[in-house]
Amino acid sequence: MQLNCIIVDDEPPAIRVLENHITRTPALHCLATFTNTIEALHFLQRNTVDVILLDIQMPHLSGLQLARLTEGPTRIIFTTAYPEYALQGFEYNAADYLLKPISFERFCQAIGKLQMPQTSPPAPRYLFVKTDGKNKYIKVDLAALQYIEGLSNYVILHCGDQKITTYSTLKNLEAQLPSGDFIRVHKSYIVAFAHIRATDNHCIQLPKQEIPIGEVYREAFFKAIGGMFY
Repeated sequence: MQLNCIIVDDEPPAIRVLENHITRTPALHCLATFTNTIEALHFLQRNTVDVILLDIQMPHLSGLQLARLTEGPTRIIFTTAYPEYALQGFEYNAADYLLKPISFERFCQAIGKLQMPQTSPPAPRYLFVKTDGKNKYIKVDLAALQYIEGLSNYVILHCGDQKITTYSTLKNLEAQLPSGDFIRVHKSYIVAFAHIRATDNHCIQLPKQEIPIGEVYREAFFKAIGGMFY
């Protein structure tokens, strides 16, 4: 099945690169290109578009603002020169986030994600952890779990204002966590994607805590949040 797409970018050379990629991709058909987000919005209101290839830093309306105004099942692939917008971009359920210059191989990976069947979010999941030597277990709602801190043979699970200490290791807990929801970012920390508010190259900002990013975990972390960090 062929997907109808549009390109929204205020740089004509960037548009030409994407047009060339599209001509080599049988799954896509380009309906139109726009250097103005207002014109693109009017087009979207009158036409059915499956995919928007969308730059972020644009005059009039930014790409993020246009994404916010886009309704229906239209999927968005952000195309930008600025990696710092990745987390904010994925708040709009973007299919992918491509960092310029965009290679054809990377472009094909993004289009492949559009063709994967979408599933509904999984039901809430839980974890039971032992808290003392009397076989007492506490049920931890994974949706509330913000990060896990390793302290030798103990770990602390931080769930907002609640802290739960259990005799275990980060490695053992990591094996029990859904990899799509949590990621190891340091020898002493695992964080939940859902609670990340911002990040730079060295730290992750959670609601009430700043977590360092370990050197050996940095590349995998940025690939996980953006699918494009090289």
